[in-house]
Amino acid sequence: MSKRDNFFLVGLMGAGKTTVGRLLAKHYGCAFHDSDHEIETRTGVKIPVIFEIEGEAGFRKREENAIAELSALSGIVLATGGGAVLSAANRENLRKNGLVIYLRGSPEHLYERTRHDRNRPLLQTENPLAKLRELYKLRDPLYREVADIVVDTGRQNVANMTRALFGKLDLLRSGLPQADQADY
Repeated sequence: MSKRDNFFLVGLMGAGKTTVGRLLAKHYGCAFHDSDHEIETRTGVKIPVIFEIEGEAGFRKREENAIAELSALSGIVLATGGGAVLSAANRENLRKNGLVIYLRGSPEHLYERTRHDRNRPLLQTENPLAKLRELYKLRDPLYREVADIVVDTGRQNVANMTRALFGKLDLLRSGLPQADQADY
């Protein structure tokens, strides 16, 4: 399996990993997977219920198992959960098995996208914006560490962003010297 056969999306909740992932899968004729949806399918319950019963540690273990299995497949696009990069094993599996795309959004922008979503356990707090800022500070270096490409999701619409991303991915997949990390 070539690293160029798979695309893995990382970033904070609300960055657009599932939306962009579906578009990537359609464009490249790949199967689409979402690690959070996979975990829900396997357990038969929503993520908040897993957090409630098993805590974040229990959920992270399930996430690690799902990502290990999914990242070993070939010809897929995988949208990971926002905290997937907290696991060194996940970072290694993603890095070695596919092209990793970090969809970066500012905490303020992501707050606007997620503020009414009750299916995000880590944001069920008195100050969700402060929580997003805290998560960004902790996770941004990990997303950057694993990323082949960094895409800023804040100011552009999905169509323009994905068109630019397709161009960059085509260059990376062709093996041309443009294979270093780039910000848009």
